[in-house]
Amino acid sequence: METNSLYCKHSRPKDTVLKVLINLAAGVTVVVLVGIIGYILVNGLPYVTWQFISTPYSEMNPDQKGILPMIINTLYIVVITLLIAVPIGLSSAIYLTQYAKQGRLVRSIRFTTEVLSGIPSIIFGLFGYTVFCILFRLQVSILAGCLTMTICILPTIVRTTEESLMAVPTSYKEGALALGAGKLRVILGIVLPCAMPGVLTAIILAVGRIVGESAALLFTSGIGYSMPKDFFRQIMTSGRTLTLHLYQTAREASTPDAMNIAFGTAAGLLILVFLLNCLTKVVTKAVKKG
Repeated sequence: METNSLYCKHSRPKDTVLKVLINLAAGVTVVVLVGIIGYILVNGLPYVTWQFISTPYSEMNPDQKGILPMIINTLYIVVITLLIAVPIGLSSAIYLTQYAKQGRLVRSIRFTTEVLSGIPSIIFGLFGYTVFCILFRLQVSILAGCLTMTICILPTIVRTTEESLMAVPTSYKEGALALGAGKLRVILGIVLPCAMPGVLTAIILAVGRIVGESAALLFTSGIGYSMPKDFFRQIMTSGRTLTLHLYQTAREASTPDAMNIAFGTAAGLLILVFLLNCLTKVVTKAVKKG
């Protein structure tokens, strides 16, 4: 009894201070986040009308200042990049955690992946422009931007998925193997579904990186704003995303309504990111149930 009371006496002030600091840090984070989102929505939502999101954009015609081409280009880049990067990243993470011999080579690959995660995106943009636009002769196009963004988000997908797979208790895997299940069936039927929340997190982080990217896409996908007419023809032409459109219009702050268009684009970008994250969660839950 004395030991417990003594422990409480000595630990209570430290626990109280730590609790206050944690709550303060959490409160500051929430306040900053709500402040940023609120500022953008308050200034941008009044300009997000049906005409704004459903009409094309023209630098010459003041009556055509919509963001429909940029929304379509953003969806092109998000979907195509995920279709390329998610299978590659998921397969790589499964191989590194379930099949590869844990030695110096695997440690080197993980270290390299972590280094790639910290490289500035403009370097990826320069690499993508040199390799995809010039060497592969894709020119400045949406497809070149998708391939560049694939390289940008692969480290995030691989490392996050790896950590999720390694967090699955080994007893699950050992129990299934003891019952006679094959290794591939154990991975696909037990390990991967248990790690699905981590895979979802990796995809959400990847979507945020793609939608919020500007430097890498400025080099590779360009700043075209024409309305798509054909899918395959469109991905081989220049196309700006919502982020690039926001950047371009904010640079033209001296022109009439430029900042209003920029704030409206920013609000539309937040809404699009929210909808994409919700869609990702729904799809992942459906896959997990199936």
